[in-house]
Amino acid sequence: MLITNKISLLVGGEAGAGITRSGFLFAKTCLRGGLHVFGANDYQSLIRGGHNFYTVRAENEMVHSQADTVDLLLALNKETILLHKDELVSGAGIVYDGDQISITDEELGRDNTKLYHVPLRNIVKSLEGPQIMENTVALGAAIALLDYELELLNSVLRDTFKPKIAELNIEAAKQGYSYIREHYGNSFGYKLQKTDSAGKKRIFLTGSEAIGLGALNAGCKFYAAYPMTPATPILHFLAPLDREYKMVVIQAENEIAAVNMVAGASYAGVRSMTATSGGGFCLMSEGLGMIGMTETSPVIVLAQRPGPSTGLPTYTAQGDLRFAIHASQGEFPRVLIAPGDIEECFYSTLEAFDLAEKFQIPALIVSDKYLAESNGTAEPFDQNRIGIDRGKLITETEYTGEEEYKRHKFTEDGVSPRAIPGTKGAIVRTNADEHNELGYTTEDPVLTTKMADKRFKKLDALTKELENYETVKLYGPEEADATIIGWGSTKGPIREAMKLLSKEGIKVNYLQIVYLHPFPADKVQKILKSAKKTIVVENNKTSQLSSLIREHLLTTVDHKILKYDGRPFNPETLSKSIKEVL
Repeated sequence: MLITNKISLLVGGEAGAGITRSGFLFAKTCLRGGLHVFGANDYQSLIRGGHNFYTVRAENEMVHSQADTVDLLLALNKETILLHKDELVSGAGIVYDGDQISITDEELGRDNTKLYHVPLRNIVKSLEGPQIMENTVALGAAIALLDYELELLNSVLRDTFKPKIAELNIEAAKQGYSYIREHYGNSFGYKLQKTDSAGKKRIFLTGSEAIGLGALNAGCKFYAAYPMTPATPILHFLAPLDREYKMVVIQAENEIAAVNMVAGASYAGVRSMTATSGGGFCLMSEGLGMIGMTETSPVIVLAQRPGPSTGLPTYTAQGDLRFAIHASQGEFPRVLIAPGDIEECFYSTLEAFDLAEKFQIPALIVSDKYLAESNGTAEPFDQNRIGIDRGKLITETEYTGEEEYKRHKFTEDGVSPRAIPGTKGAIVRTNADEHNELGYTTEDPVLTTKMADKRFKKLDALTKELENYETVKLYGPEEADATIIGWGSTKGPIREAMKLLSKEGIKVNYLQIVYLHPFPADKVQKILKSAKKTIVVENNKTSQLSSLIREHLLTTVDHKILKYDGRPFNPETLSKSIKEVL
């Protein structure tokens, strides 16, 4: 039976072999044909050697995560076959170079797999191309096996490389394609074909790129960061766009410098942002406290990876939730948003900038390696949803108030009128020590208490404001056998697991908590009241979301499904775990 427009492809090899790029090229080729695509990369913290792989899942309908299994394996070395053979479905195919890789039936351990030898290296040598082009030959072979249009791949290659390099890659792909056609014909059980959506203007991007786009559309004019996986792609995305968008993008000397730079930029009146991972966020924590004390409003992206310490620097985790909520000394308000997919990465960033300035607090966007670096299909973002609210910013060139300008003036909602340094008639004075309304240092106990209360009035106002935001989302039927609860990047695998459970007649719904601080207790309580059984799904050891629910609702979830090996959940495995607790 021929399976059409439903494929899970994995390309693997050692670091430096262009694994991520080749997987991305195949994914974009599927996108050009109108398919929905999800791509995820897995790589070790090595420049050369080790094992890297990229998985692509493409279907007619929207896909939210990778699959558990592999239909077609492009193996650029033997290790890829040995490591992934148990993921292959019955009837799966392996494209490999039989002149370079010798694989015995005993090593393969399965007799239901189709082997497709393609002389990748010899083809590249005949073209006098670099060895890395073997992956392009393999892509051409994959297109032939799937009976897909080679010209779609060619168009992607032309858009990706400079003309001379593009034409060499096009020829390499053509020879891989022709070799399969000549030696194997239509022997594979999977096919891809263009859909009616071909040519539709969908976008294909990562979570980090969506956050970067959100920042640009929010009017961010200053970005400073120190490279740290998996947050670095935001820096890479914004750096080439600085002149076009009239912004400053700086690679700082370290994370301490970066957080102080964005604090200073915010004080000076521009929207600013930084991004880091757990170790860098540790270094930023003192600067975060200064931001809270001075009531400035930068956006900070925390892209999580497993810890403690260096941990697994190129893998994923959700272990920093509590840290982000409580980071830095003392107490001060903040807002913490955890987008779960690419669309939310974009719109949550817009919201973060508005809330930060409206309430003069730091806004934290919490993602992780899986969300930050995975590619997904999305519809073009709605320009009508883009608006900028700068709160109580004094936009006049001259301050004309009846009293001396007070940067930290006591107000009913705790938010003070904000002038930009240089505004005529106003001295914009602030202080990292406790201070009075004018920004002068104070150690007076009464005033100290009053200033702390002022800052926390903003949290009350923020909580009220967020009643109008989509702080939680509910997917699936209202009446369900169980309610799955999650935050952040577990969203994709959970939604795919829900599809699998639905096919078995098991009704579950999914409560996604997008805003984790201030915690949307009333909204969560309302949904959980009607839940027959509750299951928290998290990528951490201690189930930090469960502890937040217990803290704010005085209730305990029924079951926890936790994964903390650095890898994301796979939907089929997750669905089995859910069935086990039902």
